[in-house]
Amino acid sequence: MSDTTTTTDQDQPTESQLETPAYVPRQITFDDLDGQSLEDAYAASMVAVEDGQLVSGTVVKVDRDEVLLDIGYKSEGVIPNRELSIRNEIDPSKVVSVGDLIEALVLQKEDKEGRLILSKKRAQYERAWGDIEKVKAEEGVVSGLVIEVVKGGLIVDIGLRGFLPASLVELRRVRDLQPYVGQTLDAKIIELDKNRNNVVLSRRAWLEETQKEQREDFLENLKPGERRSGVVSSVVNFGAFVDLGGMDGLIHVSELSWKHVDHPGSVVAVGDEVDVEVLEVDLDRERISLSLKATQQDPWQEFATNHQVGELVYGRVTKLVPFGAFIQVGDGIEGLVHISEMSAHHVDLPEQVVTPAEELWVKIIDLDLERRRISLSIKQAAEGGVVAAEYQQHFGEQNYDSEGNYTGEKLDLGSTSEGQEAWAEFYSEQGLDAQGNPLTEAEAEAVVEAILEEAIVEEIIEEMIEEAIVEEMVEEIIEEMIEEAILEEIAEEIVEEMIEEAILEEIAEEVAEAEATDQ
Repeated sequence: MSDTTTTTDQDQPTESQLETPAYVPRQITFDDLDGQSLEDAYAASMVAVEDGQLVSGTVVKVDRDEVLLDIGYKSEGVIPNRELSIRNEIDPSKVVSVGDLIEALVLQKEDKEGRLILSKKRAQYERAWGDIEKVKAEEGVVSGLVIEVVKGGLIVDIGLRGFLPASLVELRRVRDLQPYVGQTLDAKIIELDKNRNNVVLSRRAWLEETQKEQREDFLENLKPGERRSGVVSSVVNFGAFVDLGGMDGLIHVSELSWKHVDHPGSVVAVGDEVDVEVLEVDLDRERISLSLKATQQDPWQEFATNHQVGELVYGRVTKLVPFGAFIQVGDGIEGLVHISEMSAHHVDLPEQVVTPAEELWVKIIDLDLERRRISLSIKQAAEGGVVAAEYQQHFGEQNYDSEGNYTGEKLDLGSTSEGQEAWAEFYSEQGLDAQGNPLTEAEAEAVVEAILEEAIVEEIIEEMIEEAIVEEMVEEIIEEMIEEAILEEIAEEIVEEMIEEAILEEIAEEVAEAEATDQ
């Protein structure tokens, strides 16, 4: 048996198997360039863009500072965070997500780094402006979300940044604007300036329009003389506005108090609840005039109720004038002591008898409630009389008789004046005592006769002067009434102009501040 292995014919490869087949390349594509070069074909596959062009694309990446947008250009477009939304400093992930199809405006085809810079915010502006202009032309209403509080008002998202001044948020000015953030508000467009990208809104105009019927009903049911409760909504130099529960009425500064008011803020403050009386309702101008003092006790009426002519009252000299002196005899009540009622002797100047701030007794000789005038007399007070009830209580009822005449210790009717001292000196020189009593009967008759003659002459002169003064005062009063009527009419016009100017100036300032904030 042999170890040698033999090969059969079946184990040998055939000739056909030893031959290598020919290589046939596999077709992986086909030529569809139709004669174009590869470079031209590549350029044709990209989107053509120019600065200011609106493009659409898909968000492919969202970073903290920017968003990448595929618009079919040779590279993705970059949307910086500041160009993503009209809201300032917002997280990009809260505005867009990967895969979102959005529109953008080409800001720069190629920056220094070769990037395509886009703006979603500007594209939104371009689309919104057309809609906004159409709404303004049709005097329509826009609706938007309040996204920010700025100095002077609110920023409302209406597709672009609309500025709503604080004075136009409600029918009356609102102090705290923060609660409005996140609310959707309706408003009218009152100003448009595309070049400055400026849109001013007014929610108050919308409220006035929608509530016009309610306001008309409110005004028709409001009658002069009615008393209403309200809340002070604002205080201005010329008065205070009060919310009556639907509309604001004005209390002019002259209607705040029976006393003189330097500034309305010294009487009322914003938020005060007050009772007021309706003075006038102007249906055409939709204005309500109110009075606070009409709901309070009239000090003149109170004085007239508690006093009568002939009574003695205690007062303080407030002012000297050529024809006499004004005496304060009550809270906000002043009366006039005419120069002829200052002393029993002739007086050239009021300061010869009294001085400012001096306190003294005077007698009421006339009380004219309708004209709000009180005539007083120092001369007649010196003769005595019935003391007013409040002073009787002060000095004790035991010092008065059944008719109210003072029977106690002698009242101090004021300090001795220079004029009285001059009379005392005259009596002394004539040989009379301090009271002017004569030493002999003959001398007394002579002195009395001389005094009577002098008194008659003085009385005639005083009457003539008084008549002249009265005539002059009547003329002055008539002139004053005419001037007051003219001034009241002018004042009303000025107040109206001041209100309109104040609103316009406030809106202008708020708009300027908002623009400065945006920049």
